[in-house]
Amino acid sequence: MAYEQIDLAVHDRVATITLNRPDKLNAYTIRMMEELIHAFDRVDSDDEIGAVIVTGSGERAFCAGADLEMGTKAFEGAGSADSPVRADGSIDYAAEAARDYGGRLTLRMFECLKPVIGAVNGAAVGIGATMLLPMDVRLACEEARIGFVFARRGIVPEAASSWFLPRIVGISAALDWTMSGRLVPAAEALGAGLLSEVVPRESLLEEAQARARSYIEASAPVSVALTRQMMWRGLGMAHPMEAHRIDSRGVLARGRSGDAHEGVGAFLEKRPAQFPDRVSQDMPDFFPWWEDPRYT
Repeated sequence: MAYEQIDLAVHDRVATITLNRPDKLNAYTIRMMEELIHAFDRVDSDDEIGAVIVTGSGERAFCAGADLEMGTKAFEGAGSADSPVRADGSIDYAAEAARDYGGRLTLRMFECLKPVIGAVNGAAVGIGATMLLPMDVRLACEEARIGFVFARRGIVPEAASSWFLPRIVGISAALDWTMSGRLVPAAEALGAGLLSEVVPRESLLEEAQARARSYIEASAPVSVALTRQMMWRGLGMAHPMEAHRIDSRGVLARGRSGDAHEGVGAFLEKRPAQFPDRVSQDMPDFFPWWEDPRYT
């Protein structure tokens, strides 16, 4: 895919995805969604990429939300050949075309096997805010504002944010932010745990890159991939026994791997580890241990 609305660059095993519609404040479109999903597919398939940073172009906005030049058609799903809106005006909610465009992206990000770091360079509003939620670490410049503004547009939160947001900041903050639709200052988002760090704009990408390097310089890529999925998917577990089952499988499988032998040997020999296993071909035989629900 030739990218028109994002950029993808790789340096020192870190991929940087940049939303690239600065004249539109990086507003989200169907084309941008398709390009972002394609970029995450590339990230996961390339063993030379160890982590990914997502940021926006320009200084005014990370992403100002959905491009509203289409009016309500941006949300209602009408007008296309595969529209879930029937001729009589009723809605086929189970249709694949009924899925919201933000959720398609955030579910793909949730499935990513590499650490995902957000570098919020300005306003993050609507889908610009909800696409941050499945990222593992979110850094922002001091000027950033984050807005879950859906109620102010007469709609509701999307992109599976009703699952992600309360798990990250708690139910009270999640409801306060989404029912009011107000813009949340970076300092407040930091205090609530949505952001990991607030830094001066000029050092934002440098700090994001440092985070990325900290996840890939001394850690086994397969272990990182498994750990990311264990943590995120563990948020939906009903009992710690479910986590114990996965932990036990992971310890047994990884304990017999070339990575474990190398990691222990490097520790004993006081040298940097050179992990041999690759995410593309060396995930353990119990992976994946889940069956994702279908959209119906």
